[in-house]
Amino acid sequence: MKISSCLLCCVLMIFSCQSVKKPALLLENGISKELAVFRKKQVSGVSYELSFAIPEKKESPILSQLVLHVRLTDLGEPLYLDFNEKKENLKSVLVNGRTIIILHDKEHLIIPSAHLLKGENTIQIEFIAGNLSLNRNDDFLYTLLVPDRASTLFPCFDQPDIKATYLLSITAPKDWLVLAGAPLSQKTEQGDFIKYQFEESDKMSTYLFSFVAGAFKNVSQNLDNFPMTLLYRENDLEKLKESMGPIFSLHRQAVSFLEKYTQYPFPFKKMDFATIPVFQYGGMEHVGAIQYRESTLFLDNAATNSEKLSRGKLIAHETSHMWFGDLVTMKWFNDVWMKEVFANFMADKIMNPAFPDINHNLQFLTAHYPSAYGEDRTKGTHPIRQNLANLKDAGSLYGSIIYNKAPIMMRQLEATMGGEAFQKGIQKYIRKYANSNADWGDLVAIFDKETPVDIKKWSDVWVNQSGRALFTDQIAYDTTGAIKSFVIRQQAEDSSLNVWPQVFEIGLLYPDETKRIKVVVKDGLTEVEAAIGLPKPISIIYNYNGYGYGVFPIDADNLDKIPEIKDEVARAYSYINLYENTLTGKIAPVKAFESCLKGIVQEENELVAKLLSGQLNSLFWKFLTVKQQHGCQKELETMLNKRLQEDLPANVKKTLFVLFGEMAYSETAKEKLYQLWNKEVVIDNLKLNEDDYVNMAMNLTIYKHKKSVEIIKKTRELISNSDKQKRFDFLLPSLSDDELVRDAFMESLKQEKNREKESWVQLALANIHHPLRQQGSKKYLRECLDLIEEVQLTGDIFFPKGWLVNSVGKYSSADAFEIVNDFLKENPKFSPILKRKLLQATDDLSRAQEIKKEAE
Repeated sequence: MKISSCLLCCVLMIFSCQSVKKPALLLENGISKELAVFRKKQVSGVSYELSFAIPEKKESPILSQLVLHVRLTDLGEPLYLDFNEKKENLKSVLVNGRTIIILHDKEHLIIPSAHLLKGENTIQIEFIAGNLSLNRNDDFLYTLLVPDRASTLFPCFDQPDIKATYLLSITAPKDWLVLAGAPLSQKTEQGDFIKYQFEESDKMSTYLFSFVAGAFKNVSQNLDNFPMTLLYRENDLEKLKESMGPIFSLHRQAVSFLEKYTQYPFPFKKMDFATIPVFQYGGMEHVGAIQYRESTLFLDNAATNSEKLSRGKLIAHETSHMWFGDLVTMKWFNDVWMKEVFANFMADKIMNPAFPDINHNLQFLTAHYPSAYGEDRTKGTHPIRQNLANLKDAGSLYGSIIYNKAPIMMRQLEATMGGEAFQKGIQKYIRKYANSNADWGDLVAIFDKETPVDIKKWSDVWVNQSGRALFTDQIAYDTTGAIKSFVIRQQAEDSSLNVWPQVFEIGLLYPDETKRIKVVVKDGLTEVEAAIGLPKPISIIYNYNGYGYGVFPIDADNLDKIPEIKDEVARAYSYINLYENTLTGKIAPVKAFESCLKGIVQEENELVAKLLSGQLNSLFWKFLTVKQQHGCQKELETMLNKRLQEDLPANVKKTLFVLFGEMAYSETAKEKLYQLWNKEVVIDNLKLNEDDYVNMAMNLTIYKHKKSVEIIKKTRELISNSDKQKRFDFLLPSLSDDELVRDAFMESLKQEKNREKESWVQLALANIHHPLRQQGSKKYLRECLDLIEEVQLTGDIFFPKGWLVNSVGKYSSADAFEIVNDFLKENPKFSPILKRKLLQATDDLSRAQEIKKEAE
């Protein structure tokens, strides 16, 4: 039954109260902050009884029921339930035992006040579950409801500060398994289906509600009286053998660490997890049923230490969320960064005892700084804490600022307060707000009582302002060559007056030693008194301990000394600082490339080698001229070939091999790569798995190897996992040398159904827009830009940025730069949120115009 907008307004005015006054709330699409604040006062005691009947075919609708129990204190407005689906999905609504007319407007199911009671209310709804966030595949599905997608699945109060319990039942095909946030209480066979009834869940926000159902295998372990169950689809026996033990033990270690650190026991009824082949993120912290991308957890004996550490950090990150995000949840999604910063920050701490042979200060540096700088240096940067007027825009808040800059900020805060005071504040925060909600101001108030430092003032620039510092120095020497004065100046990169208080070290390099000096920056000008009287050093290494944040001075005449820095953190940050100074125009890209190349020739630390590999790749494809590329590629190819024959740690050798594969487009290099792919040549101590051979095949195809067709055919036959076969088949058109095939593939992406597997789409875009193919693929750029608003509307939180990074973000040409500028000029009302993502994705493209102009 359809009701016109005018009639709907009349009905609301009649039913909302005894009077006919206009409702105070202005209803809009999404969940406005105004609506959320009102509802928090209006409702309490919320519980959802949900049932979903999952059919065998993914195209068939999922018939569903909801019984909502809610206590109301204010009937001055209707009750607004969020349901971001078409009205036709709502079949019937009973309020306190009476059937009412279905009123649905602006993504809300509206219950007029006349049908409601002050106190307890029961609302029964029959509906068809929305498909947008059900991620339905042929033989499995999984929910992913962060940040505001619960309302696309079922009617609810989809805001984080209305926590509720859930009583869930799911009917699924009998050969499927089902995992949800509460323990299973009963299974009942119903012909070809099984009904799963779960216990009442713990209290949680709507975005944390989840279930997984499908053709999975399962395994359970009980470690130190902590039972866990895993659902998985991986069938590689070697990966299963190598990974099962670490997967469970890493979860257990993380729980033990967090219980001790927070002095608060594991807060929920259970902690199970599922690995999903096509999962959009690395992981998602659903209460009782964490979801992971399968490839991140299942590794074989070819995995490097870096890959194992990444798996451990991911597990620790999602486990940390059980306390930071799930137990204590932000009041509003403008503080989504709080749950992410603590998850990352705690994950780094948890990994210290789990990987005792890793330099964890180095790991923190390489994991966070390049990514944080990658967004914070752009015109699309933003503060860690952002404004959010409507929850429908919450997905735009996610990115490297909250995932990587925020942990850097938090480590600075811990260093400023002291570790003991910081931990004590965290423990008070967890105890006070357990099973409730808190914002950044609540935590700052606790921290302020634990330290004489004015934390509110400190956080005003670190948390509420965007950008980073540019440091310069002024050093004077006396007649004997000793340091007479040493001044460090700080200026905001965005020309604002912001000053970031921070602590870091500088290293004065001498022939026989390095003198380390702690610097405490409080103002725009800092005198380094501890350096006065010291002899003139050979070179000065800034941010020696990797704690500082900004772009530091660099000794352009001594770049060749960076590989000789013995301290791994200082050496790694020197390379990061070299790259940042290159992008700010202080160092020529070819000089930076040569320095990184010299470094990787002798580097034996995997984390530093991986950092160098990424910088070499970026410098080569983005900032070198074609003439410079020609000479540098030959030099890099020769060096990598030589190093791969040396007696190196397997982890370093694998890192070098990956870099070689990304650069092996010359005739000699791609023939070498083909011989490795075809197993005609074997490199000692280089462990390769099926995924590596698939990647080699894709590279060889992009490089137009003469046997590309044969390579692709043979590779397809060797893939043993059905999920990976589907992925490879999806990618094939993006690899094709036939322009018409690529045209058809790009055209297909205009349909939402062809963008469902987001990680596949991003890799396909990267194939299409590979630097070697850009002359023919730049014609797709305007289509990619024109489609971005729909991509945001239908995709998950990281997809819009990923879409841009893997299309227009791959370019450095003047043509591509002009296409972007024309798009922005022709779309003056382009979404500010998406414009920010576009500016982030095209920062290298923008900088390359000036940098290459100078090189030419």
